[in-house]
Amino acid sequence: MDEERETLQRIVSTLVNKNDEIHNFIDMLNHTISNVQVNSSNAISELDEEFDGLYSVLHEMKGSMANTIQQEEARKIQALQDQLSQCSHALESSEELLELAVQSLDIKNPAKLLEAARQIKDSVTVASAFRLSLKPKVSDSMAHLMVDFALEKRMLQAVKFLPVPKAPEIDVAACLVADNCITVSWRMPEEDSRIDHFVLEYRKTNFGGLPRLKGEQHWELIDYIKATQYTLSGLKFDTKFVNLRVQACNKAVAGEYSDPVTLETKAFVFSLDSTSSHLNLKVEDTYVEWDPTGGKGQEKIKGKENKNRSNAASPKRGTNSPRASARGSRDRFAGESYTVLGDTAVESGQHYWEVRAQKDCKSYSVGVTYRNPGKFDQLGKTNSSWCIHVNNWLQTTFSAKHNNKAKTLDIPVPDRIGVYCDFDGGQLSFYNANSKALLHTFRTKFTQPLLPGFMIWCGGLTVSTGLQVPSAVKTLQRSENGLSGSTSSLNNVAQ
Repeated sequence: MDEERETLQRIVSTLVNKNDEIHNFIDMLNHTISNVQVNSSNAISELDEEFDGLYSVLHEMKGSMANTIQQEEARKIQALQDQLSQCSHALESSEELLELAVQSLDIKNPAKLLEAARQIKDSVTVASAFRLSLKPKVSDSMAHLMVDFALEKRMLQAVKFLPVPKAPEIDVAACLVADNCITVSWRMPEEDSRIDHFVLEYRKTNFGGLPRLKGEQHWELIDYIKATQYTLSGLKFDTKFVNLRVQACNKAVAGEYSDPVTLETKAFVFSLDSTSSHLNLKVEDTYVEWDPTGGKGQEKIKGKENKNRSNAASPKRGTNSPRASARGSRDRFAGESYTVLGDTAVESGQHYWEVRAQKDCKSYSVGVTYRNPGKFDQLGKTNSSWCIHVNNWLQTTFSAKHNNKAKTLDIPVPDRIGVYCDFDGGQLSFYNANSKALLHTFRTKFTQPLLPGFMIWCGGLTVSTGLQVPSAVKTLQRSENGLSGSTSSLNNVAQ
């Protein structure tokens, strides 16, 4: 009995849920019917507005063209009236002359007859009646102001509701990724003169291929694009790929989105590794600052902590950390090696980052080094590090250093330095980040992963990462690689 009751209860519960679903569906249908009626009324109102606008245009055109006809009519009538007035005046003079000639025929005196004949002859010679053109100056035809609306009628008869635009096609070959910008190009599968604008959407991702739903960032939207190309500028490529899609819109409706495409940005992103820095450096993400008192204070604290420190590894320094392999084997640099390293190694590819020094910075170096430099090593003074060095103490010196050899650079020191590293091509170049002028190039064969390295004394450095290799740098690299004998005396093959 209890089992039947429980079964019946489940059936009742199921029926109640189903009834609720049907009630909700009925409400949705009624709401949809109401929306159809409202939207239909709105569509008719918009249709009335469109036809009223068309009538207004036709009425305005009719008035303008009728005014042109009336002006032409007035011009022709005026010309004919002027000609008529001239003819009337000439006729009046001719009739007077004719009457005088008839009267002269009755003169009996030969001398007087001869005199009268001569006067009449002279008058006839200058008479306006004999200089008139007896042809109308203007034609009575108005055919040149006639119109033929046959084509327009056919066009009006062909007016239909706006079709839904087809999906654009992104031209991947024409897309460009450079200078922290993405230029997207697309085309319509067939010409559509009714397209009003395009909508571009993009989102960053860490994988290639088609977009995925799980864990995906939302689309960023760029609306009202009139051209079939758009440049997304000012991007920081903190992810490896960017998904893009485009939608065409006419005045009434938007079409389907194009098939999404994925463009690879290949940006090199890193932070400064505070666990690798000198005690006298204060490190925060991508900023390092000289702190003359920091070392002593930290050494005192470190001395107190050593008494009770266990041998357990720091959680931040664990071997499971994805960045642990990029760090040096020593926690700090010491002595006059006021150095801090990046937390991500360069192992392949072409990468670019920039460094800006404070104006009151006394001395700093920017470059790269193999992993695990010595505790007292300075950038450029070993055969495993390369750098560009600026010394503003007493007088400014600018030089490129490697293997404890320096080459003076007789050029102004820029306020921002760009670093270009082509690991596979064995090239390290430094640029004026503003003008993209080449400062110096090292050529070598890199045999180990490289870490960005920075030395600073009295001042601070700010590092900008996640940057694309600028197109100007790519152009200079191609040009430089095409020249022979351009290798500096400091360049060598690393052992």
